[in-house]
Amino acid sequence: MISYRHSERKRRIFTGLAALLLLGWFFCLPRNLFKGTVYSTVVESAEGELLGARIAEDGQWRFPPADTVPERFARALVQFEDRWFRWHPGVNPVALVRAAVDNVRAGRVVSGGSTLTMQVIRLSRGKERTLRQKMIEAVQATRLELRCSKREILALYAAHAPFGGNVVGLEAAAWRYFGRPASELSWGEAATLAVLPNAPATMHPGRKREALLRKRNRLLERLLRHGDIDPDTYEAALAEDLPEAPLPLPGWASHYVEHCPRGERTRTAIRLPLQKAVEAALDLRSEELAREGVADMAALVIDNRSGEVVAYVGNASPGRQRPGMQVDVAASARSTGSILKPFLYAAALQEGVILPRTLLPDIPVNLGGFAPQNFDRQFYGAVPADEALARSLNLPSVFLLREYGVPKFHALLQKVGLTTLGREPSWYGLSLILGGGEARLDQITAAYSSLVRDYLSAPEGNGSWNPVALWYLFEALKEVNRPDELDWRLIRSIRKAAWKTGTSYGFRDAWAVGMTPEYTIGVWAGNAQGQGVPGLTGARTAGPALFDILNILPESPRWFPEPSGLSGNGEESVFASVCRESGFLAGPDCPDPEDILIPRAGEESDPCPYHKGGDFVLPPAMEWFYRSHHPEYSGARSASTESEIQFIYPSAGSILYLPRQMSGAVEGVVFRAAHHKADATLWWHLDQTYVGETRLIHQLRLAPSVGRHTLTVVDSEGNTASVGFTVAASH
Repeated sequence: MISYRHSERKRRIFTGLAALLLLGWFFCLPRNLFKGTVYSTVVESAEGELLGARIAEDGQWRFPPADTVPERFARALVQFEDRWFRWHPGVNPVALVRAAVDNVRAGRVVSGGSTLTMQVIRLSRGKERTLRQKMIEAVQATRLELRCSKREILALYAAHAPFGGNVVGLEAAAWRYFGRPASELSWGEAATLAVLPNAPATMHPGRKREALLRKRNRLLERLLRHGDIDPDTYEAALAEDLPEAPLPLPGWASHYVEHCPRGERTRTAIRLPLQKAVEAALDLRSEELAREGVADMAALVIDNRSGEVVAYVGNASPGRQRPGMQVDVAASARSTGSILKPFLYAAALQEGVILPRTLLPDIPVNLGGFAPQNFDRQFYGAVPADEALARSLNLPSVFLLREYGVPKFHALLQKVGLTTLGREPSWYGLSLILGGGEARLDQITAAYSSLVRDYLSAPEGNGSWNPVALWYLFEALKEVNRPDELDWRLIRSIRKAAWKTGTSYGFRDAWAVGMTPEYTIGVWAGNAQGQGVPGLTGARTAGPALFDILNILPESPRWFPEPSGLSGNGEESVFASVCRESGFLAGPDCPDPEDILIPRAGEESDPCPYHKGGDFVLPPAMEWFYRSHHPEYSGARSASTESEIQFIYPSAGSILYLPRQMSGAVEGVVFRAAHHKADATLWWHLDQTYVGETRLIHQLRLAPSVGRHTLTVVDSEGNTASVGFTVAASH
């Protein structure tokens, strides 16, 4: 009885110890073997090809682990390191015994007997190679075999094995030594890399090359004996040269790579063939502009369906040394010039502030010291809204923004993704539409792309823009031809695109953005350090590059479908009767109006204010400039209900700074007025003091004192007009 109890106790103790050992064995392996290991930043194209990489934080070229190992390398590695890898449970007792015998005979360590699984454990632990550590490796190797498949164990080894110098892992080694992915290695190259981890410090390519060559060739011979390669392949592999010094990694879309998550492998939407073509085209154009003092250029292409960037050049011609060459201009805030005008046009259309061809004033204006001018320094009196956009006229845009509202437009720009407009709307004021703010090329291009995406999604009703407003926007931008800049028809292209240019103050920034149903292209040209260049304009510098890129892209098989054909558009649009001459809703006196499709909000817009009793009559200031560009304009008035006189300059509330001569004498300012009657005489009064008269051309130079003033003009029939302004002290 006592003997039975003693036996039972021993059995329980043995069972308990076995359970503890089994439990210890089960939990002996960390969940993440390589926790804390830092990896290189690896960025791939949409096709899975390497765009570029950045070294890991510890100074090693160590690519993030892959799921598989190329077959050639796997076979070479197994033949060289662990021929029984496919069958053993993590430890090969025969190999351990053989290694012990070899070491005793040699009197030193000449063989380790470690399996590939044990080497994975050793790589993860980073401990010294002692007998105790080898025992731990053996135990953990058996546990790793239970957790992972043989394929996964090979992948762990390939990702973390040393390959000489600061190169760690198969993929990094394949690129650094052979300039290609591991999947494309030849048998000779795979065999070379298979022998390197065995002694990476002494077998680094470039040192002891003969020893490396002998090791590689012995491995190739073994592969031949075991039937992994045929004799022809064996002979071809023997003839392959060893790698020289490590090669540089690919550098496509180099600035884009910098924006990708650090220490991770990222698959982007960049299309490598397109990226290469865009870089080549932009480099060529940039080299031409460099001779004119325009050192830098950036561009990107967005797929409108997905909204993803498919080509990105942060700064062209990286091989040309100059200040600012490393700046990613595509992600830098730059003065916008006129590039934001399309958003104002579309928003004003959408909300019924204007109709597609509403006449906008194009006359001099001075708003609290802000006195914008058109690029060509001319005034056109009145210009249809779509034409003003296509010609990028500044004054009509300023008048339109004043009517639409700066705060509302500022909020819209932030909504479409322009994060750089962080100041209060009042800080920008009306200059916001002419480059008073800064934006990034990548964000501007994305915002334009969102317009196309909204339009194409109209049938699903998912867009935030009115499709009719966007249709008129695309139509206006399709024939962009600014009189101050290059006629785009002279560019080597017949591709159709809706496009817009912009030029910032001081000729510092040139912009061009183009849209097709499939792609949106954004281009910037200038100097990264900000210096201006005379003649640097959007259409002359950025525009040609835009069409270069457009020629590279697959040709669009279609144009934007007309909004009347978009299903679900009925609630957002309506046909309305519109005056052909003014572009406003037709009034009772408008002759021969036309019915056009407009956004529904346009039904609430103003009726035509310029037809009275059948005559088309503009206000005097608009008329004065309009007449010189429109000889057909008669301007007959059937009634005197409208003002006969209007000040052209200054506008009400202006702040004027009087120029001085070199001697210090005040030159004065030329004040201008317009009268409907060409032969009218005007008598001028400054603060109720008579100062002169004019006939035919109503201009008078005055030098008012500093302070507030009122200028009044009177004609022979008693019609008057007055304007208040302030003269500020000159600095």
